[in-house]
Amino acid sequence: MRNRILVGIGLVAILVLLFKFCEFKKSDSSSLENNTNLIQQQIVNVGKLVVTEGHFAEVLTYKDQDTYFGGMIAFDKKALIVVNADVTVAYDMHQMKYDINEKNKTITILNIPTAEIKISPDIQFYDVNQSKLNPFTGDDYNKINKSVKVSLAKKIEKSTLKSNAKNRLISELSKMLILANSMGWKLQYQGNVIDKESDFSLKN
Repeated sequence: MRNRILVGIGLVAILVLLFKFCEFKKSDSSSLENNTNLIQQQIVNVGKLVVTEGHFAEVLTYKDQDTYFGGMIAFDKKALIVVNADVTVAYDMHQMKYDINEKNKTITILNIPTAEIKISPDIQFYDVNQSKLNPFTGDDYNKINKSVKVSLAKKIEKSTLKSNAKNRLISELSKMLILANSMGWKLQYQGNVIDKESDFSLKN
């Protein structure tokens, strides 16, 4: 009789331990799922359009000449061109690709979108001189537009606009780093663990 009681107590203890273990596993799994959902939601919040704006101005002179009879007769046309351009450098974070590994508690950034540069020039013509035999045509305006954009592109490269835009991008990405650290997860990019902002090596 005593042995039966002991066996019964033992079985009850085992059942209690099994129940507690299952509850623990269920709680741990639920916590991991909640963390994963939270991470996904926060990444969605980061996923926005990061835009940096700049303004550039310059003055150009356009000249062209048509000659006849071996250069004996020439017809000139020229204009003073004043350009004011608004420039934006944007990163569409909705295009960012990432992977969430629940088992290893790791967020891996697979791809960061490249910068999209948009130039919107306002071109004004002054001191326009032309002749009936060499007037301004659509080809001239196309050449001027192309020349303006090439000149502006060089100015943009020499300015701090692109580096400022990249800094803003890194600031947005750092929100993912803060989130990962706060939850005990790791953030990876290009095969490296990201521990601080300067670890983001962005080539674009």
